[in-house]
Amino acid sequence: MYKYLFGPVPSRRLGMSLGIDLVPKKVCSLDCVYCEVGKTTKLTLERKEYILFDKVKEELIDFFNDNPNPDYITFSGYGEPTLNICIGKILRFIKQIRPNIPVAVLTNGTMLIDKDVRDAIKDADVVLPSLDAATQAAFQKINRPSKGLTINKYIEGLIEFRNEFKGKMWLEIFILPGYNNNEEELTELRKAIVKINPDSVQLNTLDRPGTVRDIRGTTAEEMKRVANFLKLDNLEIIAAAPARKNIKSYRKDTETAIIETIARRPCTVDDLAKISGLHTNEINKYLAVLDAENKIETLEQERGIFYQIKEKI
Repeated sequence: MYKYLFGPVPSRRLGMSLGIDLVPKKVCSLDCVYCEVGKTTKLTLERKEYILFDKVKEELIDFFNDNPNPDYITFSGYGEPTLNICIGKILRFIKQIRPNIPVAVLTNGTMLIDKDVRDAIKDADVVLPSLDAATQAAFQKINRPSKGLTINKYIEGLIEFRNEFKGKMWLEIFILPGYNNNEEELTELRKAIVKINPDSVQLNTLDRPGTVRDIRGTTAEEMKRVANFLKLDNLEIIAAAPARKNIKSYRKDTETAIIETIARRPCTVDDLAKISGLHTNEINKYLAVLDAENKIETLEQERGIFYQIKEKI
């Protein structure tokens, strides 16, 4: 079992994706209300070697000694991967040992204001930054940034990166009713998107509970309304969770193990991760499918959100 690698994870956008986690849980520059990994415990803009390069290198070598190549190698995980100052070094190492495997970077995009960060990930094949707001008020409400981060700097960093980057840039926008789906916010978002000029704009929403009570995902009808308002030729709506079952990396045995575990007693995501040895991100993918299929339900308790089998009526 690896400590810093996880998966391969069934990803609708990246197929069979091997994840690399470069920061401890949950070190991030944002504390987003919708984050399914959990509340940010270290809100920071400080870049350092949170996870040692040699440790990640050792696990990558071991993985490729005994496993087939994934469709993608993806920097993601518990927090913001670009906070690790070794991300560029690790990316270059991957390109040396597996030059034919595309590398993706899942990032909130906030650190792209730093030229060192932009240079560090310039050799990636795909970068998937997020942008959920284009006004400071909505940015504060949804993303709850680290001190000193402004929406103007954030957008400026995305524009700078797009101008320098030779790979593909897929911009993800998380739509939350009551937060960023009104005309004013969407108008400003559209202006920012046009300036950034990404290869693709991907609308996404909440699969399951985030870190704040009473937020909900966007319905299919609401999402279509947002897409029609934005009027962007390169826009797509991310497919619903059940589509993951069609991906070759989706494992029925993992789904079954989760069902059998929570059938015995309700568990949090962290509980399931500890029991199974799987990364939280991987557990979340399977829970999203089970939730969409109406097989599980949530129960909020003092220790957090618990998942249990849904009783048949």
